[in-house]
Amino acid sequence: MPGPFLELSDIRKEYPGVVALDHVGLSVSPGEVIALIGENGAGKSTLMRVLGGVVEPSGGVIKVDGTERTSLTVADAIKAGIAFVHQELNLFDNLDVAGNVYIGREPVYGGPLKLIDRKQMYAWMRPLLERLGADFEPDASLAELSLAQRQLVEIMKALSLDARLVIMDEPTSSLTLTETDRLMRVIAGLKAEGVSIIFITHRLNEVMQCADRAVVLRDGRMVGALSRAELSPGAMIKLMIGRDLKSLYVPPAAPPGDGVLDIVEAVTDTYPDRAVSLTVRRGEILGLAGLVGSGRTELARAIFGVDSLRGGAIKLNGVPIQVATPRAAIEHGIYLVPEDRKSSGLLLDGSIAENISLPDLASYLRFFLVDRARETKNAHHQRERLKIRTPDVTTTVGSLSGGNQQKVVLAKWLSMRPKVLIFDEPTRGIDVGAKQEIYDMLRGLADAGVAILMISSDMEEVIGVSDRIAVMHEGAISGFLDRSQFSEHNVLELAVGHT
Repeated sequence: MPGPFLELSDIRKEYPGVVALDHVGLSVSPGEVIALIGENGAGKSTLMRVLGGVVEPSGGVIKVDGTERTSLTVADAIKAGIAFVHQELNLFDNLDVAGNVYIGREPVYGGPLKLIDRKQMYAWMRPLLERLGADFEPDASLAELSLAQRQLVEIMKALSLDARLVIMDEPTSSLTLTETDRLMRVIAGLKAEGVSIIFITHRLNEVMQCADRAVVLRDGRMVGALSRAELSPGAMIKLMIGRDLKSLYVPPAAPPGDGVLDIVEAVTDTYPDRAVSLTVRRGEILGLAGLVGSGRTELARAIFGVDSLRGGAIKLNGVPIQVATPRAAIEHGIYLVPEDRKSSGLLLDGSIAENISLPDLASYLRFFLVDRARETKNAHHQRERLKIRTPDVTTTVGSLSGGNQQKVVLAKWLSMRPKVLIFDEPTRGIDVGAKQEIYDMLRGLADAGVAILMISSDMEEVIGVSDRIAVMHEGAISGFLDRSQFSEHNVLELAVGHT
């Protein structure tokens, strides 16, 4: 592999009372895919902001094409060919594809009016569309594109700047497996062209799939790097958190009790000709596995009353109940922690205290006004109980990390004494350290007698955390596995419909 075109040596970044980066080094060679991994707060984002010229380091050397400097400006980074594809895409729905790619750099006709030359701009777009294998036109409205297609537009924007290094921050966090596979092919194509990639992700299977090296940060320090031959989930996790993968999972304190939630021949709109039957027992974590599109989320939404059942019944402690709305499910003690916590589980502009009290607001009313003192007291209790990392419960939820946001979703339900908790992808977009805290909470709730239905696409998670596993295929349960039968092979066999 050619020598590095960019090197960071002994990079330090200090804030008052905090060392964000402590003598970090990183080199990037042409056509190299580097996975940058670590827990939230490890320093990944700060290091990338230094690389992009957004943050000035407190010390260290940055070398670009052999030229040394103490820092980069944003203009320096762009000139060097460093481009970002952020997790929150910086695109405009009211523009077409070409308008987004060349915003601020549009070709114009001569003359005083400086009108945009759209024909020329669309011509510039053609090589980019072909290069990435895009299935849309340069004049397509961005509002009509899928999330995966929008991500391609962001990558095109980077390539239109003659990017030599593209930094991708959690690019697959909201993509399906099919869309993720397509992005992996795009990364492989860019690598073949000599474009370097820094890939920030919490999904270790993606690191295994695309990375030449994995660089691990912990507490602002580089604690190790793994070559392609050394990559394994266990090795990465041990560097990230300093302990083995198996230590993340907590065994049950006692065998599960009687059935609490019974789903009897339930039929959803997605699969009107298939029915689901399962039982979740008191003190049990029942893992619900299956491929994307198997109907797991649709079943969870129906149990919680977001969607209606076409047929079948739901029983709680053996008694049939009606859950036509989420309010009805909540009144029965059935709560859902949704897959997309940002759009379906939280008010991002609201405070921690407001989010926690919202589902049960009536109990906080005093003379038709919210008793803020009581609301704050309960929020402080939940903050301490769940170790939500924030100085105060008045903090806006949108400013929290993914793991802390997930804890806020959980806190609002724990305030209401759940009987059944449904978790849909409980640790998506959460770092390994926060995952362990979530797993500890799940096990603690189960040991306290709560029945838990956990939907997860993470094979290690569903095998490590569950007491039993139910596997769905095309809208029906294809089989159940007891702990003695747990294996990736058995789960996948049932997920593809082999009983």
